Amino acid sequence: MTEVVTVARPYAEAVYKLGVANGNLEQWSKMLQLAVAISENSNVKLLIGNPEVTGNQLGEIFLGIGDGKFNSEACNLIMMLSNNKRISYLSQISQLFEQLRAQYEGILEAKIVSAFAMESKQFRRLVDYLEQRFKRKVEATVTVDPELIGGVKVEIGDEILDASIKGKLEAMTVALKS
Repeated sequence: MTEVVTVARPYAEAVYKLGVANGNLEQWSKMLQLAVAISENSNVKLLIGNPEVTGNQLGEIFLGIGDGKFNSEACNLIMMLSNNKRISYLSQISQLFEQLRAQYEGILEAKIVSAFAMESKQFRRLVDYLEQRFKRKVEATVTVDPELIGGVKVEIGDEILDASIKGKLEAMTVALKS
């Protein structure tokens, strides 16, 4: 994984710098998401790494599937990745780009794990609380994990806020053993 990040980071940073300079970060997000979707297509996966398909052919296939949805800079990126046999790094490039974009826009990404499905009102209150606490805009995703028994667990940056019953029981167990 470290090797993938090491290779993908310069590409993500270059795309990010282009996006900031041209004021089209959102467009780059969409183009990278499209490129990732193309790379994850089962038919395209068979072509990636196939010694009978040249990098140029693979790049042309990507651009053909993209059907004009890539700007000239994105076309150059796809062709460069294809010719350098790095098209498989698109997913990681996109993820790193999104992290840079979120940081630039002052957005924190939060992963919320809830014991039960959250109503939109509950979700909004939790996000509002997180935005007040961190004094930044928060974009959150929610997953359900019944093993939490009740409550929520929030991962935001390198902080974990555990307000779940499971977490409290584990903390009580540790306290009682010491």
